[in-house]
Amino acid sequence: MRVRSGVARRRSKKRLFKEARGNYAGRGKLLRTVKETIIKSRAYAYRDRKTRKRVFRQLWITRISAACMQRGTSYSSLINGLTKAEVSVNRKMLSELAIFEPAVFDELVEIALKAIAAKKSA
Repeated sequence: MRVRSGVARRRSKKRLFKEARGNYAGRGKLLRTVKETIIKSRAYAYRDRKTRKRVFRQLWITRISAACMQRGTSYSSLINGLTKAEVSVNRKMLSELAIFEPAVFDELVEIALKAIAAKKSA
């Protein structure tokens, strides 16, 4: 007896076409190119999830650096001072504080500078 795979094949194709919806021309309509498109799109998505983390970290560091320059210090000295003062604030939160809570950021800069001065004198 011959086994027919119409329903399963249709379901499989439907899933692929649904994922490729919105692509230009054959990349969203022809099965072979849809498969290639999906493989590439998944690869790009995986790669860019990693890239997004790097890009955001760069953005936060740039913002913190700009805020430090306004206060007469450098980014590296701020991070060094906070480390010596054992203040653990991640870069995302530091950039948010620099933008939305400048008074708190000023206090953190003071803490960092005092910690650096204390280590130098000791």
